[in-house]
Amino acid sequence: MDWDLGQLRALAAAVDLGTLDAAARTLHVTPSAVSQRIKALEQQTGAVLLHRDRPVHPTPAGEPLVRLARQVDALTADATRHLVAARTPRVTLAVNGDSLTTWVLPALAPLAADVAIEIVREDQDVTAELLRDGRAMAAVTTQARPVQGCTAEPLGTMRYRPLATPAFVDRWFAAGVDDASLAAAPVVVFDADDRLQDRWLRARGVDPAVPLRHLVPASADFATAVRLGWGWGMLPAQQSGDDEAAGRLVPLAGDDGIDVPLHWQQWSLRTAALDAVADHVRTAARGALT
Repeated sequence: MDWDLGQLRALAAAVDLGTLDAAARTLHVTPSAVSQRIKALEQQTGAVLLHRDRPVHPTPAGEPLVRLARQVDALTADATRHLVAARTPRVTLAVNGDSLTTWVLPALAPLAADVAIEIVREDQDVTAELLRDGRAMAAVTTQARPVQGCTAEPLGTMRYRPLATPAFVDRWFAAGVDDASLAAAPVVVFDADDRLQDRWLRARGVDPAVPLRHLVPASADFATAVRLGWGWGMLPAQQSGDDEAAGRLVPLAGDDGIDVPLHWQQWSLRTAALDAVADHVRTAARGALT
């Protein structure tokens, strides 16, 4: 099937900006022209591609075409970079906060002068969704099965253990770590998508809704809240090693924890910039993950 690039860009702009009027301003055409291009694309595919709410959003049939439009733009930018030296390639990467803080940012530092890298921070269990709708070109994710139009490969495992300050343990777990003490002790949670603490509590027969919960949605600040004694939280060794060595944090239950396998997924449509990002991520993961 032959695709009209103007129609694809109109669809993607409407989804990105939320309205046909905003898409028209960005594309320097009239709202009527945007609407006509999307309707023509719908006639070609024989499917409704947009839910015309406010904001508009793609139907299941529209999602792969939005992704296609973004892939075409990425390939165009990559080709232009070889023709016009001033054009910098861009890679949008979805990555979980802990990986971002501990090993991904250092891994990508050598590319900072040559590639415009846009980081989208999301929980590792949901980063693949950004690939699915085309908002990310690559992702560090727990999902091993490739998203349609992507490749996937294992990176390694991050191990999370429940940690707290010695003073916190003395106050809340003086009689030991059991269902009663876990139900009473405050817990620090990253955000609404963070399931690690919930999984660890459920494995011990504790309803995660019972303990007092603190939401701290930034990886470094999450660790700081645990160090300050707000509550206990699941931290990876990459983030807690120095604190444990210094005695500032101690595990609640020895080496008992949760292993989180991470995978690298990226568009099958490759660009030189995306390949460079992938190579640096793979190399760093070999040194940072188990």
